[in-house]
Amino acid sequence: MSNPAGQDSKWLNSDLGWSLGLLVAACGLWGINLGGVPLRDWDEGTYAAIAKAMYRTGNWLYPMINGSPYLNKPPLLEWLIASSYQLFGVSDFTTRLPAALLGACAVPLLYWVGRQVFSQRLPALFSAAVYLTLLPVVRHGRLAMRDGISVTFLLLLLGCLLKARQDRRWALGVGIALGLLALTKGILALLLGAIAFSFLVVDRQYALLRSPYLWSGIALGSVPVFAWYAAQVQHYGSVFLQVHFLAQSVNRVWKSVNSNTGPVWYYLLELLKYTWPWLIFLPSGLILAWQKRQLTWSRLILVGIGIYLSAVSVMTTKLPWYVLPLYPFVSLALGAQLEQLWHRDRLYSKVAAGFLGLLAIAGFAGGAYGSWADSQPVLLAIGVTVGVSFGWAAWWILRQQRQFITVLLVGCYLSLGLLMSSPLWLWELNEAYPVQPVAALIATHTPPGTTVYTSFPNHRPSLNFYSDRLVLPAGLPDLQRLQATQHYLLLDTAVLNSLQISSQRVLGNAEGFALVAPSTAPTP
Repeated sequence: MSNPAGQDSKWLNSDLGWSLGLLVAACGLWGINLGGVPLRDWDEGTYAAIAKAMYRTGNWLYPMINGSPYLNKPPLLEWLIASSYQLFGVSDFTTRLPAALLGACAVPLLYWVGRQVFSQRLPALFSAAVYLTLLPVVRHGRLAMRDGISVTFLLLLLGCLLKARQDRRWALGVGIALGLLALTKGILALLLGAIAFSFLVVDRQYALLRSPYLWSGIALGSVPVFAWYAAQVQHYGSVFLQVHFLAQSVNRVWKSVNSNTGPVWYYLLELLKYTWPWLIFLPSGLILAWQKRQLTWSRLILVGIGIYLSAVSVMTTKLPWYVLPLYPFVSLALGAQLEQLWHRDRLYSKVAAGFLGLLAIAGFAGGAYGSWADSQPVLLAIGVTVGVSFGWAAWWILRQQRQFITVLLVGCYLSLGLLMSSPLWLWELNEAYPVQPVAALIATHTPPGTTVYTSFPNHRPSLNFYSDRLVLPAGLPDLQRLQATQHYLLLDTAVLNSLQISSQRVLGNAEGFALVAPSTAPTP
């Protein structure tokens, strides 16, 4: 007779079972409350507006925004978002859904990569679990941005590359992954491809470099990339080349874009700020990788971190999400170190317990203060979860019990789940006024296609997306001139009073702004 229980146990302990479990866990964090907050300015608002134009006009080949060509990036993300709009309608949730689903797939893909480089399952599992519980990975992976899905395609590339060592046919996937990267982030594919090929050289996989499957895959993946780029050059000419390759790509190396710059150690600070509690074990993980540099897994880590961190650190333009492709390599180093700690017989460091104890105290204190100061009960719940789990883990370390790893993983997962279930996970929204009430005011009182001028000094793509109007910032001299013309104005109270505009022209108010009708048009 068959043994269903035994078969279930065998399936649950298989790589497929673990991969599906990790995918479900990732979808939980990436999907919870996904549409609960508005889109963030710049990237999310911009990509959503481009995708909505594709969805409405059917023009998917030449991306447009506010009626003008968008030449900055290839359109794979916008294609996915527009497809989501066609299937499920236009909303915050459907805007973020494609990137979130693909971002969640990076977790089982990292486990797959780990299974190729480690001789055992446990370090691969720890690597994926650590990656799953890193705040920047989850937070940026949920956004309608290119960076999270770029990491997924990078891991697909590395997984196919590693698998091709035993079966050359897998090398076809390398080229396809490179093509997907190129259609997502443009020339970033060259940097990530350089990491993959440098790893092959360091790992002495010279035969794979000569494989016809590898070069056939690259040729196959390049076809849609070259086709799209050729269409843009044919349509826009040298303007596309100048904007896409120079202004938006190469120039970022030695010029700051929109004043986004920082010191050479900018991304080291990002790691120091946002990789807790795993930062405690990262130095020893990197030392272990160096000590084992003759092994495949350590070579992958050292090559990946060395090349990518060096490249983005010397760039003049610095943005927090540029660090995301570094986290898979960091997670592999941590997975290897945690596996060593799981099996070691030596005493665990009391220093680690001390750090976790301090983090536990900070969690309790921060949660209590945040709940009191901001009237956000979820902050107290997050603080208590962090405090209890980190404190419990510190206690297990002092008792020399390896269960502290499990406690940390569960505690981090639950804490992130609480954060993502609240509106607090996208804290950048607090940098400006709530966009949706103002957008509703504009959409209600202005005709379609209207250009509105505002006293708010910064351009807000999310406002354009929600209002379906183009809202442009203007200085006081321009507003003085425009208020006597056939233009709608969105003014804060100070500017409204300064211009001495009649209250009869005010169509409505929202979030400290008044919408003013044109002087030569009747009030609706």
